[in-house]
Amino acid sequence: MTVSTIDRPALTPDAGASGTPSAAAAVGPAPTIAVLIPCYNEEAAIGKVVQDFRAALPDAIVYVYDNNSKDRTVEVARAAGAVVRSEPLQGKGNVMRRMFADIEADVYVLVDGDDTYHAASAPELVRRLWDEQLDMVNGARVTEIVAAYRPGHRFGNLVLTGMVAKIFGSRIGDMLSGYRVFSRRFVKSFPALASGFETETELTVHALELRMPIAEVKTPYKDRPPGSHSKLNTIRDGIRILRTIIILVKEERPLPFFSAAFGLLALLSVILGVPVIATYFQTGLVPRFPTALLATGLMLLAFLSLTCGLILDTVTHGRREAKRMSYLSLRAPGHHRPLAAERGAGTCEDGRR
Repeated sequence: MTVSTIDRPALTPDAGASGTPSAAAAVGPAPTIAVLIPCYNEEAAIGKVVQDFRAALPDAIVYVYDNNSKDRTVEVARAAGAVVRSEPLQGKGNVMRRMFADIEADVYVLVDGDDTYHAASAPELVRRLWDEQLDMVNGARVTEIVAAYRPGHRFGNLVLTGMVAKIFGSRIGDMLSGYRVFSRRFVKSFPALASGFETETELTVHALELRMPIAEVKTPYKDRPPGSHSKLNTIRDGIRILRTIIILVKEERPLPFFSAAFGLLALLSVILGVPVIATYFQTGLVPRFPTALLATGLMLLAFLSLTCGLILDTVTHGRREAKRMSYLSLRAPGHHRPLAAERGAGTCEDGRR
């Protein structure tokens, strides 16, 4: 199945007449596109979301994965023309892991089912990913509607995005956006370990850590329709995302993480140990023996932490290489010339290589 928004060049009357590969052959077929919509109790919004994305990408297949909804989400989505499946493990991360494993396509459009994202922007996001051979295009939210993007969520997003940018690289301005387009090699190389809303953080770090070609496009963002309610909790989900960032730093940047622990423990050891050492030089005695033991123990823990960081940094380097090789084993997105065309392009005028 192809998408009408990524057209092949028109075939000219002379194309292929002299044995030269035609423009259509050089460009290749248009990609297959899957629209992925994770859903939980979105009866009021899901019908319009499915209809809007079917209109924006008429040749794409729209998949709705229901996550134990208690309302009529399944019936409404199916009536709107979506392929409806279910995932019993609760949480957006669990749903995405299932979607990424089940669905085969060249391009994946991920969007929330709450009708807050701009479906009409989808063709441009897909076109940019395909034409520029990117692995992820992030839809950065732009809105003046306070109810759509509450100040608490906006501030939390800025803080968390800033933390990730400082540690992994500043290439994404809206890390928590639920509107993204992925290549096949991104999806099939993504480990998907998170279970809840922190999965957006995991997606961003995966792209940054492997230094994938990515882009960000500003897209309109609006408030939910009447009858639809947000599942987000600013404080609870913010803490979960912060915890995910810390875990990812430990796993992907072990040397800086454990070096920070080394510095803290060593500093505490010095603060506690200096007075004990000073007293010993003055009197030849150690009157605060428990403090001396504590200072010694903290310094041992500090160097143990540094050793762990050095070892895990080597292990992480090997893991990163393995992930990179897995990523490179999949075909890049975009138009590719067939082998015959490549051979033709490499032939000299007299027919010799």
